[in-house]
Amino acid sequence: MTEHDWLAERFEAQRPHLRAIAYRMLGASGEADDAVQESWLRLSRAGSSGVENLGGWLTTVVGRVCLDMLRSRKSRREEPFDDDLSGPPGGVAAAGDGSDPEAEAVLADSVGLALLVVLDTLTPAERLAFVLHDLFAVPFDEIAPIVGRSPDAARQLASRARRRVRGPATVSGADLARQREVVGAFLAASREGDFDALLAVLDPDVVRRADIAGSPEVRGMTAVAEQALGHSGQPRFTRLAIVDGTVGVIVAPGGRLGMALRFVIAHGSIVEIDVITDPARLRRLDLAVLDA
Repeated sequence: MTEHDWLAERFEAQRPHLRAIAYRMLGASGEADDAVQESWLRLSRAGSSGVENLGGWLTTVVGRVCLDMLRSRKSRREEPFDDDLSGPPGGVAAAGDGSDPEAEAVLADSVGLALLVVLDTLTPAERLAFVLHDLFAVPFDEIAPIVGRSPDAARQLASRARRRVRGPATVSGADLARQREVVGAFLAASREGDFDALLAVLDPDVVRRADIAGSPEVRGMTAVAEQALGHSGQPRFTRLAIVDGTVGVIVAPGGRLGMALRFVIAHGSIVEIDVITDPARLRRLDLAVLDA
């Protein structure tokens, strides 16, 4: 057996582990495969000379590849989410990035939509530190050189990420239940096209605002309800969530956060809806996805 064949055999034994890391780091099947393939190319070029722990070496390599890909992705994400400006809803829009919806569903189910959404709000270094340490038990001494920090700094990155993943301390149980009931009814009515049910949860003077360029402020329960019925949304990628301390809605195709809705509720009715699509604003949100 040649050295190349031996390396290929060892690499194939590590492939499931490497792909699991890349999947959780990148949240996209194609990108995960690319990261794993790049790690093989680097191994085949470098060879195994001087490598005492091949599994650890490959984990470090795929971590660095994923970190570079995340940083590149962040630099490209400057354009806001496309909400189909012909009729932006008061509720939830269909979302997608051109990838296979079935593949996105498998990804969200296998990794966990809630985890993917929150991971997508972290910085690349925070995401890597959390995924490697908390999900794959990689020591901080090994994570530190990947992110270019000291072990203590890497520990702090993971700690910050962990707080975000666990979700913010928010409203009391009673308030949360009331908000969830109202927002859940709004979401269900939007999906089902039930105009009367929408009116039942909207304040007569409800206001809808969106950060989408050219999207006007909408006022009044009838106008907001009509917009909410303009799109049925993608229930597979739509979830109730805690958004900055109150119950809201997120849309996350393939686990990538594309839209968030914040609600102001008074006396059992929705009085304000804030539609957030700007990537910079989305990354600053405190999120915790609620169980279906």
